[in-house]
Amino acid sequence: MRILVVCGAGASSTFVAQRLRSAAAAAGLDWDATAGMESSVAGGAHDLILVGPHLSDRLEAIRGSVSAPVAVLPDDVFADRDGSRTLVLARSILADAGDTPKGTP
Repeated sequence: MRILVVCGAGASSTFVAQRLRSAAAAAGLDWDATAGMESSVAGGAHDLILVGPHLSDRLEAIRGSVSAPVAVLPDDVFADRDGSRTLVLARSILADAGDTPKGTP
């Protein structure tokens, strides 16, 4: 599973991506989460794109540039210190999209 976490400059998304990777690894999932800016979205081979809450007004434009599911992260995502809530959110989005998360035990 390849997940892109998008924010304005790629800085805050780095923390979210690192925590999500850790939570996925702790759950036995072979997932890769990377951070980037909106310009990282187009042309990327991602299975899921998570967008920072401050970019929620860009959601439709981002969705229009990819075929992967795209969702806005909750406002309190940065309080998710171990990434467990973000992992639950990612799994829920993928399940709703009908995707079988790769690396799921």
